[in-house]
Amino acid sequence: MAARLIDGKQIALDYRHAVREAVDKRLDSGQRAPGLAVILVGNDPASQVYVGKKIEACQEAGLVSQAAYPDAHITQDELIALIDRYNADDSVDGILVQLPLPAHIDASTIIERVRPDKDVDGFHPYNVGRLAQRVPCLRACTPLGIVRLLEAIGETFHGRQAVVVGASNIVGRPMALEFLLKGATTTVCHRFTRDLEYEVGQAEILVVGVGKPGLIKGEWIREGATVIDVGMNRLDSGKLVGDVAYEAAAERAAWITPVPGGVGPMTVAMLMSNTLRAAQLRDAKNAG
Repeated sequence: MAARLIDGKQIALDYRHAVREAVDKRLDSGQRAPGLAVILVGNDPASQVYVGKKIEACQEAGLVSQAAYPDAHITQDELIALIDRYNADDSVDGILVQLPLPAHIDASTIIERVRPDKDVDGFHPYNVGRLAQRVPCLRACTPLGIVRLLEAIGETFHGRQAVVVGASNIVGRPMALEFLLKGATTTVCHRFTRDLEYEVGQAEILVVGVGKPGLIKGEWIREGATVIDVGMNRLDSGKLVGDVAYEAAAERAAWITPVPGGVGPMTVAMLMSNTLRAAQLRDAKNAG
């Protein structure tokens, strides 16, 4: 068996075009374009590149973006004050605080400071709780993007064995909630999992997001499984690889995401989609 590639770039492009069409309709009807504020603390090169891609994507989708680049030595209180200004700004529908933050800033406090209705990252406890209670509002971008990838290839979910490797607040935990919402039988693996090979071998749908190159061996993959690799690791050679041993896994899987070009583009596309949704929800609330 040779796995078929899941083209995250093309699927993400379709979603970005859909956002653009919706924004154009808003403008034609006299409504304003949705607005996104991005905060990048410090000068981490990788984060700068990623934020640049997000801002570029905003412009292509017709969204109005603004960015703040506070120094890495900004105090927590100063960062909170900046978030509060965006919270109070009616032209801003979504606020994104790029992670990771410097060690002297408590990320949980910052995430919770963003108004839930402007939390386009989907990290606020209110939005995670809504997902857990099966009434989702703004949803974490990477897990939501994975669901959209799976839907695009016609994946079925009801009763399927879904295994998530990694239990982070950004990917693993909300991913498990997304699978439960879709009716899959869901297992989450983490550093205390006793037999990772066995658990991976049960997966009809496998999502891996740990940040360890080659953690998941190809021979562990169940024949015919769908494999979603969230990992993005740069080797000493400069090559980008995922958390799954790709070549061997592709011999057993039915579908697999490439790295890069799989999940990453969908994360950005879902940010655009969430920003539009936040604007639509605010419009509906104001109209009511």
